[in-house]
Amino acid sequence: MFRSLTRTQLVVDVVVGGVFALLVLPVDLSIGRFTAANALGTALVAVLMGGALAVRRLSPALALTVAWVGALVQMAMGRPPSLADVAIFGVLYATAAYGSRRVFWAGLISVGVGAAAITAYVMGPVTVDRFDAASISVALAVLIAAAFGLGLAWTTGALVRTGIRARENRRAQEVAEAQTAAEIERTRIARDMHDVVAHSLAVVIAQADGARYAAASDPAAATAALGTISTTARAALADVRMLLTQLRHTEAQGPQPTLGDLEQLYAQVRAAGVELQVDVDPAPRGDIAASVQLAVYRILQEALTNAMRHGRGGPVEVALAWHDDRVDLTVQNAVAARPASDPLVAPTEQAPRGHGLIGMRERAQLVGGRVDAGPDGAGRFVVHAVIPIQAAA
Repeated sequence: MFRSLTRTQLVVDVVVGGVFALLVLPVDLSIGRFTAANALGTALVAVLMGGALAVRRLSPALALTVAWVGALVQMAMGRPPSLADVAIFGVLYATAAYGSRRVFWAGLISVGVGAAAITAYVMGPVTVDRFDAASISVALAVLIAAAFGLGLAWTTGALVRTGIRARENRRAQEVAEAQTAAEIERTRIARDMHDVVAHSLAVVIAQADGARYAAASDPAAATAALGTISTTARAALADVRMLLTQLRHTEAQGPQPTLGDLEQLYAQVRAAGVELQVDVDPAPRGDIAASVQLAVYRILQEALTNAMRHGRGGPVEVALAWHDDRVDLTVQNAVAARPASDPLVAPTEQAPRGHGLIGMRERAQLVGGRVDAGPDGAGRFVVHAVIPIQAAA
């Protein structure tokens, strides 16, 4: 019966309805003889039509009912059509744009019934002596004009209703696609982390066996092996904690990329005709945890893929800075944005969009990092990731 409106929308509608009633009241009072009954009836019609206009978005059904009551009161008083009747167009628009399915069709029926009522009211009682070709022509003209005016208001609302439904469906589809993409990425991350943890545990087992056999003959080797076990176990524990935060639905086996595979990734991008500039400063020092290597590779892979898809042919710049506690990764390229004046292009479509950004953020969050991506205001799209570095054996 009642729709959810913001306080601003409700206040605006009430003010519009009140101002409308105050404006039409003096105009309608000037129509016909001024009597107490006429003034009272005119004021009642103005208030009813203004009230219908005030609640048209809050409750289209109530607005349609109040408008019909106002029209019946006007006809019962024998008053000619007046300025207050303009509110009917706003009410019919609201029934089509915001009403429920029943109210939607009730508005359409009101168009036909209202046009017939207007014609009968304007033409007056039909008598035999008035039933001629001229009277019929006038009646048809009045009927067509009334039906066109009322129908135009209702049709405009129906078109707006279609647009609103299309936007809602598009928004729901985007949300569903984003959720699906996030779930797919989590599944892939869980598979990758499974292999990382399995590798770490294999190292721990091998080192433990070696330390047990070397303990008697070479205590120094046993101590080194225990240190390796401790470091590897800590990295594996961090991976396990991250793994438990994800929902895993499928398992698959496959080799996981490392930093050594980055050159092959760069070569693939250059082979596709992209001018790629890579700057690594400072270089990585010591061994890097497998989970961090995997995150860096996957983020770079997706960022370069986006650059190839959405870039406009300029160079793609990659910067890697391996600090003691983190790695800073930046990928930037020129964006092939369509002109904002194109009416078919929404503002949000000027920059690259897709599931890749979701995957990069999921990948970075899994290892405690973050990813920021978006246009820099100078015609370039920048992906910047900060990933904490974990030591590995």
